[in-house]
Amino acid sequence: MLELAFTTRDLAHTRLAYSPLWEVVTSRRVLGRRSPGALHRRWVEQARPRLAAAGLGTGLLADLVPPYGYLPDFLNPPPGRVAPSAGAAAALEAELAVVARTEPGRVRADLELMTSWTPEVAALHRDPAAVLPELVDQVRRYWEVALAPHWSRLRTVLESDVLHQSRRFAAAGSAAVLQELHPSVEWCTDRLTLPAITCGPSEGLAGRGLLLVPSAFVGPAHTMVINRPGEVVQLCYPSRGVGLLWEQQPTRVPEAVAAVLGRSRALLLAELAVPASTTELSRRTGMSAAGVSQHLTALRAAGIVASHRSGRSVLYQRTDLADSLLAAAS
Repeated sequence: MLELAFTTRDLAHTRLAYSPLWEVVTSRRVLGRRSPGALHRRWVEQARPRLAAAGLGTGLLADLVPPYGYLPDFLNPPPGRVAPSAGAAAALEAELAVVARTEPGRVRADLELMTSWTPEVAALHRDPAAVLPELVDQVRRYWEVALAPHWSRLRTVLESDVLHQSRRFAAAGSAAVLQELHPSVEWCTDRLTLPAITCGPSEGLAGRGLLLVPSAFVGPAHTMVINRPGEVVQLCYPSRGVGLLWEQQPTRVPEAVAAVLGRSRALLLAELAVPASTTELSRRTGMSAAGVSQHLTALRAAGIVASHRSGRSVLYQRTDLADSLLAAAS
């Protein structure tokens, strides 16, 4: 069990960020499992043969990320504040640059906590400076093959979660978000307790703050924590909206709402159960991007949808008024 004591300063320094490198690690963990589960089965069936063809089915990255248990903390440095307009590739490269600069002593200390070594892991332990570039290259190639083709969907899910939690921060404060973050996370007064996790002694954050990192590949029964002295504590938790990631179910359009707004605008509202861009909505509905944009402009003017810029994209989301309208029509 891990228990972290918060001060007022720690609550004020609690923030949210998603990370391409965290998605690399958590997705690689899913791929290593004999039974990856129904949620990501479709992605796994596509990714495994592609990675094998690229020579990435095995190797140092796979060795360092076992299906369960400890994996080296140095693989996930705290995500930096890269400008959103820079895109996922730039964010990944910034994180990989930190990994590449990891002190040899830190690499060795992390590896010594692993319960199983391969010859590749042993080579990394002997000479981190010589082997780290190979690891960074494997991560970069893994990203290109397994995640880059799906990043638009993944980013939408992760950005939507960050946006949702940010609204909760603004409306109810940090403590309310922590209290409802995940069933395995318990918040009481000024302490965060993670009953199923062993990752160092219970202690106070001492002003380090907490970084909340949503992930599409962390299972509903798990959270992942990095708690190292002198660094912000990272808590990686399951992102909201993952159930919509790979499977596209037919969207039900309430007839009562369609009669008032028109079927196209009612369909867009129904699709905005998860925030999405104009391009994504066009792909889902079959409408032209120009038509989607025109309808969203009208809905935004009426206060039924709101927009939020995220990097190069503008995400649209339903307002409370829209949710009430759809709930009444249902």
